[in-house]
Amino acid sequence: MMRSLFRFLSLTMPALVLSAGCTTLGPDYREPEPEIATIWMEYEDPLIDTDSAVASDWWAATFSDPVLNELVATAIKDNLSVRSAGLRVLQARQQLAIAIGNQYPQQQDVSGSAEKARSNDRTDELYDIGFSVSWEADVWGRFRRQIESASALLDANVASYDGVVISLIADVAQNYLLIRTTQQRLGYARENVRLQRQSVEITTAKFEAGATSSLDVEQASTLMFNTVASVADLELTLAQLQNSLAVLLGRPPQDLTPLLGATQPVPEPEPEVAVGMPQDLIRRRPDIRVAERQLAAQSAQVGFAITDLYPHFGFTGSIGSTANTGLNQDYDDLFSDDTFRYSIAGGFQWDILNYGRLRSNVRLQDAFFQQLLEDYRQTVLSAQADVENTIVGYLKAQQQLKALRAAAESAQRASDISSIQYQDGLITFNTVINTLTALADQQDQLAASEGNVATRLVDVYRAIAGGWDVRQTSDPVDLIPEETREEMQERTKYWNRTFDD
Repeated sequence: MMRSLFRFLSLTMPALVLSAGCTTLGPDYREPEPEIATIWMEYEDPLIDTDSAVASDWWAATFSDPVLNELVATAIKDNLSVRSAGLRVLQARQQLAIAIGNQYPQQQDVSGSAEKARSNDRTDELYDIGFSVSWEADVWGRFRRQIESASALLDANVASYDGVVISLIADVAQNYLLIRTTQQRLGYARENVRLQRQSVEITTAKFEAGATSSLDVEQASTLMFNTVASVADLELTLAQLQNSLAVLLGRPPQDLTPLLGATQPVPEPEPEVAVGMPQDLIRRRPDIRVAERQLAAQSAQVGFAITDLYPHFGFTGSIGSTANTGLNQDYDDLFSDDTFRYSIAGGFQWDILNYGRLRSNVRLQDAFFQQLLEDYRQTVLSAQADVENTIVGYLKAQQQLKALRAAAESAQRASDISSIQYQDGLITFNTVINTLTALADQQDQLAASEGNVATRLVDVYRAIAGGWDVRQTSDPVDLIPEETREEMQERTKYWNRTFDD
């Protein structure tokens, strides 16, 4: 009898499987073609390279700073936001696995029991074992649409991971550049304190000799103490920047001098920047890829909602055996033909009385799709504006730097001349004060401008998604640190098996 059952199942199951794959309801997704420019507006500027590909390690190619390279590598490995993004990819991967599993029998139960009963001076021992299965055939593509949606959401989470990494690299680079900028500003400020202290000493000596009034001494002292105050403010900024960098590296706030090394000037970047073409943003920008993948996932949800308008076909089956010692049987008879039982049945379920609600759900899901489509188009437009703005910002920062370098050189010469002329008695100290003030301001602006050029360049690479391909794999296993995998394995004991299968 068991042989007959298995023969029956072997004949009916393929037929059901074949029938399940014949129709997929709902719209088949086609990637939209958003409005995008053919060329950047500043493509004629000699600093803008639209022909070369953006380097995966743009920070290394642009700044050639070993310290920055080490900081970026450490951040990618230890940053907690990156780890969290990797775990979200893992979650999406398992959601896809669950969706795939829904194609197979949704309910599979193995049951057994043993019972001892006594009545009318008779003792019965009852033994029962059975297996049951329930399967909804995917006639209309219901489960295939779920797989399609889950697969698209997995891609969206991978793109989100890329976005976190891109932002992290840019944040580390900008933080490091601001640290070097602040160090340079501090150097200028401390040198100006030294020069201004000399002015205080000179005016004090001239006052004591009766060659000038105490006004010169007070003016010199005021300027010096103001500069001393600016030193304290810059030291505060430097400490805050180091704390921010420590967090990006996945560490508590701490002194990063061992990592940063000695004070260095702001790394001077290669002036030319490879930006590619606007069309490249479609595949590089994570926010665009996320928006497109979410759109694809929602398209599948429209199809899933449509399948609810149609009947759901399925079948159930069970096999089992019961033995009763009161009937001169024992548990060995569970495996005999005499105690064997089976059943198999097919049927359908159709929620036809709620047809209006189901149609409304289709319209709802379609409205969600249309909203995500408009959001996708907006994301593409905003990305283009983002790149254009950062390119203009970088080019204008370059122009500003040239002017400030010339101004700083003039201020230095003016300060040197005024100091000599004052000591020779040719000018009043008020002129010296003015030149010293101008020198301090121009040097500070120059250092800030050098840092601004570098950070503006980082903004460009962030906008064009530089480093988008730094990830070598989309396997969640490789996106999660080894210690995290060990923790998960310790908790569940099934973690490794999940990915070996």
